[in-house]
Amino acid sequence: MDKVRSLSEGESPRIMVTGAAGFVGRHVMEALLRRLPEGGKLIACCRATGGAPLPGAGSDVVDVIELDIADAGRIDEVVRQVMPTHIVHLAGVSTLAAVAAAPDRAWQINLFGTLRLAEALARHRPGGCFLFVGSSEVYGRAFQGGRAVDETMLPDPTNLYSSTKIAADLAVGQLASDRLTVVRARPFNHIGPGQREDFAVSAFAAQIARIERGLQPPVMRVGNLESERDFLDVRDIADAYCRMVEQAGRLPNGVVFNLASGVPRRIRSVLDDLLAMARIPIEVAMDETRMRPSETPLVLGNAGRARDLLGWAPTHLWTDTVGDILDHWRHRVSRADRP
Repeated sequence: MDKVRSLSEGESPRIMVTGAAGFVGRHVMEALLRRLPEGGKLIACCRATGGAPLPGAGSDVVDVIELDIADAGRIDEVVRQVMPTHIVHLAGVSTLAAVAAAPDRAWQINLFGTLRLAEALARHRPGGCFLFVGSSEVYGRAFQGGRAVDETMLPDPTNLYSSTKIAADLAVGQLASDRLTVVRARPFNHIGPGQREDFAVSAFAAQIARIERGLQPPVMRVGNLESERDFLDVRDIADAYCRMVEQAGRLPNGVVFNLASGVPRRIRSVLDDLLAMARIPIEVAMDETRMRPSETPLVLGNAGRARDLLGWAPTHLWTDTVGDILDHWRHRVSRADRP
């Protein structure tokens, strides 16, 4: 595997990661730390610098900086100070509920914050690499065709969140030039240890962990189980982002990559796999409050371009992924239950 390299010959990479304290950000930081060459530097950016320590924090290769993507002045200040060779842009309003609760802020962060960050990189460090992390949700109604979607499919968003993401995706793509190297990722559903409970697989695992500790009756409350989704381990996603950074100078400028397993999994089967790992019998009960309206029956991606240009493919076994998620919640619930 290539080491992360700068786009300029002989210059050590300085990789700025926004959203570094988030679920994906922590895994990306860990992956980059493993692959960072001697002399390289990681700059972890997050809205608040408190909380659990970030991977590598306190070492001489990781700096932690407070950055709110809604603050245009602060964005310019940080980029001018850091002078990154690469930016991995993960920060954003990432759930439908959060976007619906504050749509203006979602546009400010997901679209305008992204643009300001990319423009600051082009202005202060011409030739730098900007990795924009979008979402497979931008394909929207395209999934109704019932087949695996590749990058040639036109986006057709169906909600405000995906609208903000495709707006940023297209805007950043237009900035690809001699002054800015752009790579765009459209990841499909990614799961793993550390994900919040407002995502389905993590919610299932958290309930199982509480039931096993006697903190909840042995009844699993669930929503729609019939949808099929294309799930990936977040550690495979982190590997893909590292490859994009490593190979940015050799990729077509502005390239879009789907990141998908190509394997549809019915939500019911995901729940069954987790229940098979439970230490006690658990009943399943439908909960109307957990039913999402306008569910897309099938979401499936084609990641052939990532395979061909990056040499990337998922490597984590499904049983290991769901087992690690359940073990994470067992540890977390056990720790919270201690006097």
